[in-house]
Order: sequence, then structure tokens, then C-alpha cells
Amino acid sequence: MAQILPIQFQEHLQLQNVGINAANIGFSTLTMESDKFICIREKVGETAQVVIIDLSDTTNPIRRPISADSAIMNPASKVIALKAGKTLQIFNIEMKSKVKAHNMTEEVQFWKWISVNTVALVTDTACYHWSMEGDSQPQKVFERHSSLAGCQIIHYRTDVKQQWLLLIGISAQVGDAQTNRVVGAMQLYSVERKVSQPIEGHAAAFAQFTIPGNASPSTLFCFAVRGAQGGKLHVIEVGQPAQGNQPFPKKAADVFFPPEAQNDFPVAMQVGQKYDVIYLITKYGYIHLYDIETATCIYMNRISGDTIFVTAPHDASSGIIGVNRKGQVLSVSVEEDSIVQYITTTLQNPDLALRIASRNNLPGAEELFVRKFNTLFQGGQYSEAAKVAAGAPKGILRTPQTIQRFQQVPAQQGQTSPLLQYFGILLDQGQLNKYESLELCRPVLQQGRKQLLEKWLKEDKLECSEELGDLVKVVDPTLALSVYLRANVPSKVIQCFAETGQTQKIVLYAKKVGYTPDYIFLLRSIMRINPDQGTQFAQMLVKDDEPLADINQIVDVFMESNMVQQCTAFLLEALSKNRPQEGPLQTRLLEMNLMYAPQVADAILGNQMFTHYDRAHIAQLCEKAGLLQRALEHYTDLYDIKRAVVHTHLLNPEWLVNYFGSLSVEDSLECIKAMLQSNIRQNLQVCVQIATKYHEQLTTQALIEIFESFKSFEGLFYFLGSIVNFSQDAEVHFKYIQAACKTGQIKEVERICRESNCYNPERVKNFLKEAKLTDQLPLIIVCDRFDYVHDLVLYLYRNNLQKYIEIYVQKVNPSRLPVVVGGLLDVDCGEDAIKQLILVIRGQFSTDELVAEVEKRNRLKLLLPWLEMRIHEGSVEPATHNALAKIYIDSNNNPERFLRENQYYDSKVVGKYCEKRDPHLACVAYERGHCDYELINVCNENSLFKSEARYLVRRRDAELWAHVLQEDNEYRSQLIDQVVQTALSETQDPEDISVTVKAFMTADLPNELIELLEKIVLDNSMFSDHRNLQNLLILTAIKADRTRVMEYINRLDNYDAPDIANIAISSELYEEAFAIFRKFEVNTSAIQVLIDHINNLDRAYEFAEKCNEPAVWSQLARAQLSNGMVKEAIDSYIKADDPSQYMEVVNVASKSNNWEDLVKYLQMARKKARETFIETELVFAYAMTNRLADLEEFISGPNHAAITQVADRCFDNKMYEAAKLLYNNVSNFARLAITLVHLGEYQGAVDSARKANSTKTWKEVCFACVDNEEFRLAQMCGLHIVVHADELEELINYYQDRGYFEELISLLEAALGLERAHMGIFTELAILYSKYKPGKMREHLELFWSRVNIPKVLRAADQAHLWAELVFLYDKYEEFDNAIITMMNHPTDAWKESHFKDVVTKVANIELYYKALQFYLDYKPLLLNDLLLVLTPRMDHTRAVTFFRKVGQIPLVKPYLRAVQNNNNKAINEALNNLLIEEEDYQGLRASIDAFDNFDNIALAQRLEKHELIEFRRIGAYLYKGNNRWKQSVDLCKKDRLFKDAMLYASESRNIDIAEELIAWFLEDKNYECFAASLFQCYDLLRPDVILELSWRHNIMDFAMPYMIQVMREYTSKVDKLEQSDAVRSEEEQKATDKPLVFSEPQLMLTAGPSSMPGIPGQMYGPGMYPVTGSYPGAMPGYMPM
Repeated sequence: MAQILPIQFQEHLQLQNVGINAANIGFSTLTMESDKFICIREKVGETAQVVIIDLSDTTNPIRRPISADSAIMNPASKVIALKAGKTLQIFNIEMKSKVKAHNMTEEVQFWKWISVNTVALVTDTACYHWSMEGDSQPQKVFERHSSLAGCQIIHYRTDVKQQWLLLIGISAQVGDAQTNRVVGAMQLYSVERKVSQPIEGHAAAFAQFTIPGNASPSTLFCFAVRGAQGGKLHVIEVGQPAQGNQPFPKKAADVFFPPEAQNDFPVAMQVGQKYDVIYLITKYGYIHLYDIETATCIYMNRISGDTIFVTAPHDASSGIIGVNRKGQVLSVSVEEDSIVQYITTTLQNPDLALRIASRNNLPGAEELFVRKFNTLFQGGQYSEAAKVAAGAPKGILRTPQTIQRFQQVPAQQGQTSPLLQYFGILLDQGQLNKYESLELCRPVLQQGRKQLLEKWLKEDKLECSEELGDLVKVVDPTLALSVYLRANVPSKVIQCFAETGQTQKIVLYAKKVGYTPDYIFLLRSIMRINPDQGTQFAQMLVKDDEPLADINQIVDVFMESNMVQQCTAFLLEALSKNRPQEGPLQTRLLEMNLMYAPQVADAILGNQMFTHYDRAHIAQLCEKAGLLQRALEHYTDLYDIKRAVVHTHLLNPEWLVNYFGSLSVEDSLECIKAMLQSNIRQNLQVCVQIATKYHEQLTTQALIEIFESFKSFEGLFYFLGSIVNFSQDAEVHFKYIQAACKTGQIKEVERICRESNCYNPERVKNFLKEAKLTDQLPLIIVCDRFDYVHDLVLYLYRNNLQKYIEIYVQKVNPSRLPVVVGGLLDVDCGEDAIKQLILVIRGQFSTDELVAEVEKRNRLKLLLPWLEMRIHEGSVEPATHNALAKIYIDSNNNPERFLRENQYYDSKVVGKYCEKRDPHLACVAYERGHCDYELINVCNENSLFKSEARYLVRRRDAELWAHVLQEDNEYRSQLIDQVVQTALSETQDPEDISVTVKAFMTADLPNELIELLEKIVLDNSMFSDHRNLQNLLILTAIKADRTRVMEYINRLDNYDAPDIANIAISSELYEEAFAIFRKFEVNTSAIQVLIDHINNLDRAYEFAEKCNEPAVWSQLARAQLSNGMVKEAIDSYIKADDPSQYMEVVNVASKSNNWEDLVKYLQMARKKARETFIETELVFAYAMTNRLADLEEFISGPNHAAITQVADRCFDNKMYEAAKLLYNNVSNFARLAITLVHLGEYQGAVDSARKANSTKTWKEVCFACVDNEEFRLAQMCGLHIVVHADELEELINYYQDRGYFEELISLLEAALGLERAHMGIFTELAILYSKYKPGKMREHLELFWSRVNIPKVLRAADQAHLWAELVFLYDKYEEFDNAIITMMNHPTDAWKESHFKDVVTKVANIELYYKALQFYLDYKPLLLNDLLLVLTPRMDHTRAVTFFRKVGQIPLVKPYLRAVQNNNNKAINEALNNLLIEEEDYQGLRASIDAFDNFDNIALAQRLEKHELIEFRRIGAYLYKGNNRWKQSVDLCKKDRLFKDAMLYASESRNIDIAEELIAWFLEDKNYECFAASLFQCYDLLRPDVILELSWRHNIMDFAMPYMIQVMREYTSKVDKLEQSDAVRSEEEQKATDKPLVFSEPQLMLTAGPSSMPGIPGQMYGPGMYPVTGSYPGAMPGYMPM
């Protein structure tokens, strides 16, 4: 049978499997604030990381590059608190934001989350609470007690209300080997009372525990301590008990520690609130489980071979979770199914089992509760029995049988009946079950005390059931409804809803609970009671997408009561979504209404709510009901449609028209035919409307044919009349004209002929001719619009309808008179009639057209009287005058006079008419109308050049001139001759001259233009002094003939000289331009020509002397300056008294070094303008001419010179004396210092540098002093340089490059004492020492190592082979790996034992451990064990043993093996065991095997089995036994005749065969004493019959008799117990038979509560309920070695 354990043990995770380095699994680097997260600080390479492991997702650790001294995760969310030095920060990882930060004034030794929003901080002196709310700062809570001074803080705890605070620390108590122990110190603080109490203890926790009978929980303080006298667990209540609470009695219990764990002590404690147990963890990995109420130890065992250094509550199991040093994440919790059984069977503590089972409702103690209940009940202690029944777990005693037993007990006079006592206790404890509730409520309702029932229901004291509801329903249906609801009896709930009229709740409730009642039955029931509610209920049934009942059945229910109206309303709502599957219901709805309420059906159909009903059936019903419109909407068969549609008097015409839109084209045409055929008078109008609306779909042609087939021209007229205005179809328009003619609508014919553009005019004209209408106006309109006037005139004249001709030209279209006249002329109508017709019209026509018509027929003279009459009447119409001009020209009636004097004829028309008849008349006509090109063409064709030239001059048109002067004009030369000789000679208008000249210029005819202008200007004409013409003549000569220019310049005086001169310059006529400027005395321009264009400065100088004008001298000076004639230019400027070009003069003079002349110029310029530039350059010029006295005098007086700029220029030009004066004047000590350096005045330079106080100045002065070996002054300067780290390297290089090492070292040594001395100084001095004075480097580093740049000095020391100094630096820089490597590589210089052991423990690379071991083996083998002890915490012992075994040095490291065997490492154990075997130390081997079991037991046993010494073989047997190889163990003992061991191992094997085999072996060996001893040792394994047989066969009954007596006694006791049990069972069966069927009940007294009932004490203790005192001697009951 498997061993029963009261705990569940689980390994959740191995941290090393998710990439966590084993070296980082420790108290200082790993934190776990709850069972949600583990936080580890790691260093990967040079990068510090924080690893967060979410225990719900262990495969995805979160790694963040964070450098911190400590990191703790919030117990509930992904919020992390970080500590670096005194800085605290809190970050939200998910939101990637900082929540809070704070800088502490003290170092935080320990911190912990005490709630989801509060962190506790522990410093050397006090404890603080830091809330995450708002911007709060850490608040001091209490001062640390002196008893915790020097302690390592390991925990901080609070109770749930944070009214009690606890600080826990540990410290080592140093003594001899026996008294070395870890002391625990705790400080308990009361927030309310603000007092502290020091307590000795190692682990503690707060708990909330409700004592039986108390209303409120008590706050308990649980702590464990391992003192000099042993271990103790204490459970006490802190603070005052709550009002009405009994105080919790203090409990104390021994904490057992095994002999092999003498130095063990408690390290962690957690409370499992669910089961009220305490989990205690010790340093050696033992778990202790205690009951919190009695402080009884339930279980103890070792769960980890390594220390569990951090724990937290495991909320999921109400257990404890922790991490050990191997990285295992382990949890321990209570095993619900076995803990009670374990306490009962293993601990044999039934009272504790009852307490825990009752308190936590756990299984396993059912038999105990039943037995206790029966005992109390049979003893008449009904109240106590009731309490046991009420408190039994899982309700095992709350059965109908228990109630029956209480019912059978008669009530005592004056006392409450046991049954009521039982119910009272149950009501106080909680809710009654089903049977209890029924039995309690039955008498209450009989007594009419319904209010009690309501009270209990409100307090949730009753378990509601269907039976209880049925019981209550008789009294109160509403209360019964409440019971049914609580009992979840849907059928009864719905029935109650229906009966109480709450129909609206039925559907909601049924959906909520997922129950489907018979809704149709419910609906019928409700209909019978209240039809309105029935209707509402029916609507609720179909409210959802899926109806809760068959709608057809619901309709049947309505129709059973003939409720058509209600049924209609219901169906309208139910079918509102118009689903396809609802078609039959839609048909049914329409059918019932068409039969009983046609108007309702009409309204429903009109709303178009439904589309899925039987349309054919409904259509027939509609027709029968007289709803022809609805019938037509539903008919699809043409026969049915034609039958119904002819009754148009019963249909809405508008609807009928729209209805035709739903028919096909063929059906529509058939219906129209049927309608016309049925009753054309009645249906014609609507047919016209239909045809009008749908003519596009039905085609106009088809409709026309239908109307024509019935000879209904009236219908055709109205139909086409409605569409003709919108139709473009010629046939439509023609048919409309035809129909209008047929129906006598002449006005409409006239309108359509006038307005329409779509008919065929030829066809209409012919139709109207044939129609012989009484009114010819339509024909006239058609012929007029489409230009059939000639045909019209012929038709009317031949049919003697002349009056319509007059009507036409007078009223219809007078403008067509010319055509009519032409037609009349063609039919030989008399001239008089034609003249009369023309006179009647009076000019409402085009005269041109009339003239053209008459002229075409050579009858123009016919119009002469009419034309003269028109002119006489004052007509100015060009056409009239044109016609008259033609008549005069043809008749030669003085035409030239008419052409010149008449202002109204059209010149182009008449000119064109005259070209062939008389060109001169054509010119007259064209000139009068400015017909330029026509006139030019006529003149060219007829060689009229003189007329053309005169016209062009008078016309003054540039475009026209350009046209005639084109090069491709073959008549150009003749025309130009006439212009020069005739036209210009005749004109006196200057504008004519101007335009003509411009035209010649534009045409680019310079020679012709010169000829023209000479004739005008030089021939003493009236235009000789004209300025523009003179300008033009000179300009033309410049362009065409330069030889004439100088002549024109000298001969002419009235031209624009500057402009002409500039044009001459641009044409490179420089002498001519100079002549113009000189003639008009523009001297500046004249000399400019000499300078810029003629380039003769001598002539320019002569001209300037002649003129002697400042402006001229200035011009000359600029030219001379540009040509490098500096002295001459400066003289010219001085003569001009012009300082304007001072910048250029200074620039040129400076380049040419004309400083003396420049001084003169600048002195002149300073008088004119006190500009800064001028004075600055004057100062510099003084310096350049070495006029230091003048310079000093100038700068001493007021001036605007830029002295600093001049000084810099002097310095750059090495004029140091001048620079010295200038720098001194402006107090520029920095530059002055440098200047003094160049002058060799070093002391003065240092003084100036001190005044300047500039690093650059100090450097320059310092370097100069170094170059000149002025080291004292250089050091003074250097001390001001080295304090600037950026300048230090340059200074050092400067000294080193010149070999001044001693001076440099002296300088840096002097700088060490400076207030501003920085790391660079110390670093560089160390490097210099390493190079030049190695002996002083160690002293320097020991004094100033913290102030040097260690990496840089490391390189220098390495290069200088200063190994001791290199190790020192590596140690200080925490590069411990390199320090160890250096010491091992250079042991003579670098190795020191104490230093080596101190450093080697800090290395990051564990491989160095094993190199160190080899190093010690090679150099210091006797010190090897000391080194190993130092390396123990981080060393891989397995690898170390392998290493020593490989080099054969295991005996050398025996002390090490002894020291680390506590780790129970397999390799260590096996190596040490082998060594002990070799040394034949069997006692040491036995002690090693017992204490440390991690080795290959079987291999060792097999080796020992063959050992020559018996004690080692005995140990081999012992090992076989420990590995369950009992037979081998016993056989080995028998072989060595170790009888006692053989018997002991046979007994422990629990194997009958082995025991009996050993007995048989003793008998074979006739060792009867051992046989008898075996009977005692293996008593429970041996079978009595076998022993009896063996004893009888070997005749040793005396040796077996004690065994047989004991067996007999045991079997007799068992038989007695069976008889007793049988008697009790028989008695219980008899009582059950005699139980009465009915019993009377006294009056109820339940409302008073059990404490006020007579006979029930206020507080009683049943068995196991009293406080337990005392302790357990020896081993604890639950201790079972694994």
C-alpha cells in the first residue's frame, strides 16, 4: 500500500533550464515577492541584466539591460522597483514608463513589497513605507531597535491591516564548534500604540484565524526560534480582541531538528489561510507543517538538499513556494484528500482530525464524526450531538435520518425540543439543506408564521427546492415564486408567473435559465384568463429572430376564439421581418382579412409589408372582394389581367397608368387593344395616358398603329400631342400633323409647322398641297422655313391664290420679298405689279438681295425710281446707295462726283464694281473707304505709283508702309522714287514726315533714308532744325556710313549730344564721341572716353590740367590707381580733395608698400571723414613707417581706430614694438604676453599671462619658456594648464618630445596639491612613473588609485612589466580574472597568498579556479586545501574531484573533501568513501554513508562485499538493505554470521519469504536461540502455522511457546471486538424498528438563538475542543525519514 502523505510537493521550474547562471541564484541576486514573478540580477559579459520570469509563462523570460543593486517585482502586476545606491525607481514594464523615483538619504539595507501599492524600506536606523499613490514620499514608520544592530535583514512582514509590523534579521554567534549558531532577532511594532518589542526568532508570519464561537477573526503572530535549548514555535494573539471575541489562548510547540541537522534553524514561514496551517522551512531544506489552532506538528520531512533561501505564499494551492540554491522552484501545499486520514491513522490524533475536517470541510474523518455523534446522541447530549452534526464536513450527518432521530426524541417539559435545538444551531451556522428546510418550514406555515419564512429566505438560510415551493404555494403564490426562483425550478416558476399575471417575465426567465416550456399551452391558459395579456405574450414569443413557438399554432389559438383583429395585430408584428419561410403565414393573414375585413387587407397590401405569400390565391380573393387594383397587382396571367383591366371606371387612373409599367411590352399592347375594343369611349383617355407614359418602351410606331387600327384619330392626336414636343421622330411629327388635319385642328397644324424641326419638310409640303386646306398658312410656313418660297410662289400664282402671296410677304415674312420678286419675274408677272408689291413692303427686306435678284435677271433699272425715292426719304442704307452708284457708273452719270460726295455706299463693293470699268474711279472709291490693300493692288496693276505714294504719306500707317516696303515687292523702287520726289515735297505736315521716316527705318533702308533726310534737313527746308531729324540723320550715318558722322557732328547743332555720344561709343566711334562731349563741355564724360576707350592717360592728364575740375581729377585718379600708378593716383586724389575711394587706395597702396604716400592721403581723408577704417589704416601706416612717436601720440588722443585689429596685424608682421604699444593701450594682456615672449621679456610675459588668465595664453607662454629652458617660469604657467584635462596631453607631449622628463614629473607632482587637480593629472603622473621612475609608481597608486584612470594605467604598467602594480590595479578595477592570471603568470613578482585567496573568490570565469588549482599543485601544494576551502561556494565539486583523481592527488585534498561533504555531492561522496576504504577507516565510512546518501550504493556495496575486513562487508550488507536488496543483505550477514543484523534486516524487509528463509537457516544451523530471537524480531511477518510446524518438527516447542502465546492473545481480542460490533448493530436495527411514525411538536423557539435557550450553555467545549498544552518529547509524531 502506498504511503499516505498530507502534503503535495511539486517542482515548477529549474531556473538553470531557462538560462539563469547558477552563480546568480542567491539571496542577494534573486527575489520573489509573490508566486507570480521571480526576478534575478545577472551580468552577461560586461552588461548587467535583470531577468523577470513570469511563472505562468516560464518559457519566455523577460531580459532587460538594467544596472541595479537590487530589483523586486510587484506581487500582482508587471511593475518593478529598482535600487541603485540611494536612488529608488519604480517602472511599469508593460507601459514602458517610470512610475516614481526617490533619492534616500541613507543606504537601504532591505526592501520588500508589503502590498500591491506599498514598498517597505529598511535602513540602518529606521523603517519606511513608500506608497505608490500620487506623489507621496517614503514615510518613516518606526526606528530600528538596538537588538537588530549588525544583523542581516532577511524579511519584513505586516498583518493584513498593516497595524502590526515585523522586522526579521539574523546574525552569526561565534563560539566553539559545538556552539556556533545563527541567532535570529525580530522587532515587533504596533502602529496603533507606536511601541516596539524585541523578540528572539528566526522566522515569523501573521495570520487571521476565527476561533469557533467568535464573530470576527483574530490577528495571530506566529514565530519560530532555534535557541541554545532547542527549537520552539509560538502562536499568540496580538492586540486587544475584537468586541465580543474570546481571546486566543497562547500556543507553543517544540520544533524538532534531526540529529544530523544540529546547526539547522528556521529560515522562512508562511501561513496557509485556507487550511489554517503554518508552513515552516529550515535552512537544511526541511518542511514543518503545523495546525495553527493547536500548534500541533502535522508533518515534517526534507524536501530539498539545498537551502531554500526565498519563499512566498502560493495562492493557487494556499501553500508555500520557494527557490533553493540549485535553482529549483518548489511548492508545498496541503493534500485535501489525505491530510485528515493521515492525522487519524499516522498521527493517531482523532481530535485534531475532527477539528481540521470540521473547520476546513475536508474529507477523511467521516467515521470519527459518525461515531462521536452516535455516542453523544445515545448519551442524551442532544445539543452537543446537534453541534457535531452541524459541523461535520461535507454535510455527512445532515441527512433525513438525522432529522428523524431528533424527531423521535420527546421534548422535556419546559425545554426546547432537540429537533428545534438542532435547527437553531444549523441556522446560526449557515444555510439549511433541502430536507432540513422542508421539515422546518412545514410547521412554521401550519402556524401561519409566514414572516419567519420570508426572513430566512432573505437571510439565505434555507435551501430552496421544488417541494418547498409546493408547500409554500398553498399559502402564498408570490412567496412560492421566490422559492421556485431560488430553487431553479423553471416549470413551476413559469406557472407562477402565468398565474400571477406576470406574463412579461416568462420569456425573459425561460431564456435566462435555458428552459423551454410548452408555450402554446401557456398561451391558451392566459387567453382564457386575459386576452389582452395573451396577445402581449404571443408577441413576446415571436419577438426574437427564432420564434419560441410555432406561429401557426399561435394563430390557431387566436382563431379558436375568433380573435381576427388581435390575430392580425399579432401577425403583423410577428411577420414584420418578411422572411421567405413565413410565406404561408403571410397568405393566411391576408386571406382572413380579405374574408372578414377587406379594408384591412387593402391597407396591408398597400404598405407592401409582405412579399412571400401565395400571390395567385390572394389575387383571386382580392377580385372577389372588389379590390381590382390589388388583384391586378398580383395577377400574372394575361387572361386574368385583361379581364380585370377593362373595368377602368373601378380603378384609380393614376394607379392604372403606373400599373402598366410593371407589364411586359407585349402584354401592355394587348391590354390597350382590349381596353379600346371593350369600350373605346370610356377607356380612350386612360389609354392615351398609358401610351403617353410608356411610348418609349411600347414604341411609338406600335401605338400609332393601334390607334389607326381603331381609326381613332382623336386618340392619335391626343397621344401624339403629348409627346410631339419632346420627340425627335419625324414620323411622330408627320402623323401628328396628319391627325390634326383630320380632326380640324388647323391652329395646331400651323403651330407644329412653325415650331418643329423634326418633320420631313418635303413630305409635309406635299401633304399640305394635297390636303387642299382652306387656310394655306401652314403651307406658307413650311415653304418659308425650308426655303421652298419659289415653289410656293409658283403654286399660289398658278392656283390663282395671289392674295396669299401678298399675305406671305406682308404678314408672314417680308424679308423674303427678293425671292418672291425673282419668282414673279420668272413667271412673267407685270412690272407694275412687282413695283407695287415692292412699294407696299417698304424696306422690310434686304435691299442687297433684291438688287441681286433683279441684277441676275438684268432688270436693275427697274429699281431706279424706288432707289431714288429711298434716298429722297433719307435712307442711309449702304445697299441702296451701292445700287444707285452702280446705275450711275453704268449710265456714266457724273460717277466721280457721286463717289467723292456720297458718304453711304460700300467702298469695297463699289470699288470692286469699278476696277474693270474705270481704275481711277476704283481708287477714288477705295481711298474714300480706306481700303488700303485693294487700292495698292489697283495702283500696282495700273502703275498709278504717284497716287499710291501720296496715299501712303497721307495714310500714316506703319503696317501699310511695312507692306509696300517689303523686299519682295517688285514695285518698291518706283514707289520710293515717287515718295522722295513728289509726296514728301508736297507735304507740310511734320507727322507725315515722321511716319515716313520711321517706315524707312523699320524697313532697314539706311541709304534711302540718308538720301531722304539730307533732302529734308540739309536743303534748308522748314524741317532743317528739327532735333529728331538731326538725331536720326547722325544715327543713320553711324549705322550706314561712318565717314559722314564727323561732318554731321560739326555741321549740326540741334541734336541730343549725350545720347548720340553714347551711341557713338557703343559703335566704337570714340573720337566722334569725345568731340561731341568736348563740343558740349561735358568734361567728365569726355575724360571718361579718353580713359576707358581711347586708353590714353597722358591726353587725359593734359585734359584734366586744362579743365582743372575736381570731378575730372577724381576720374583720372581712379584710372591711375587701376593702372598701378599709385603715387600719381594719390596726387590726383589730393588735388581732387576726394577721400571717397579710401578703401581701394589703402588696399592698392598696401600691396605696393607706398606707405609714405598713403600716410599723406589718409591724413587728407581724416580731415574730410573720421571713419574707423581711415583712422585704423592711418595707425597701421604709422607702424609700417616706424613712426612710433606719431603712433603713440595718435592712440593717446581721441580716435575711432580699431586698435586691437591693428595690433594683431602688427604682431602678424612681427612689428612687436608697435604691437606692444597697441596691446598695452587696449589692455589685451593675452596678446601682450605673447608679444613680450617674442621680445624675450619672459617675466613680463608671465605677468601679462596672469592678468589675461587664458589657457591658450598660458600654453603659449609656457611653451616659449620651455623652448628657452626657463623651467621655473614654465612650471608657473604649467600649473595653470594641467588643471584643464583637455590641455594636459598636449603639455605632456611638448615636454616629452624635448626630453624634459624630470621637469615634467616635477610639474605634475606640484599639481597634485592643486584644488582643481583631476583624474588626468594622477593618471599621467602614474604613467610617467611607470616609464621613468618605476620605484615610485606603487606608492603613488596606493595613495591615489581611486583618482587614476585605471584602464589607461593598466596598459602602461603592462608595457612596463610592473606585475605587482598591474595586479594591484586589476584588483581595484574589479578585473579579478586578469589579476589572477597575472599572479599565476608572474608569481615571483606578483603572487601573495592572502591577496590571491581574496581575489580568486571574486572571479567571473570559473575556469580560473581549476587553473589556480594546477598553479598551487605546481608551486604551493601544501597550501592547496586552504585555497579549496576558499573556492568551495562556487566550485563544481564534481569537476574538482575529477581533476584531482586525474592527477592522482585525492589524498592530498582529504580535508577539502571532508569540508564540502555537507553538499551531498556524488563525486565528493564517492571520492571520500574510496579514500576511507583505502585507509581502512570503517567507522568514518559508516558515518559518511549514513549522513550522505548521494553515491552509487550498489557499486560500493559490491566492492565492500569482497573486502577482506568483516566491518566493511557488514557495511556492504547495510548498503544492500538501504537499497531494498534485502535478500543480498541477509545472505551477506548470514555468510559473516552477523545474526543480529540478519534478523533486523529481515524484519525491515517486510518480506515473509526472507523472514521464513532466515528462520529455516537458523534451524538448519541448530541455532535455536537466534530462532527464538527471530520470532520476536519478525513477529508480524511470520505465519503462526509455519512456526508451529517448524517447532514441532525440530522439537523446540519451548523456544516457540512465547510467540504462540502472543498469537493466541491477539486472535482472542479480535474475536471479542467482532462480537461487540455485532451486538451494537443488532441493537440499532431494533431501535429503528420501534421508531414512532408521528410525533407532536412543541411551540417553536428558533428566533431566540441557541445561546438563549434553556439547557444550551453560552460556550461549551466538546471532545477535542479544549486548549492543548504540553510538548512532545523526542521525535515528532509526523516525522518520517524519506
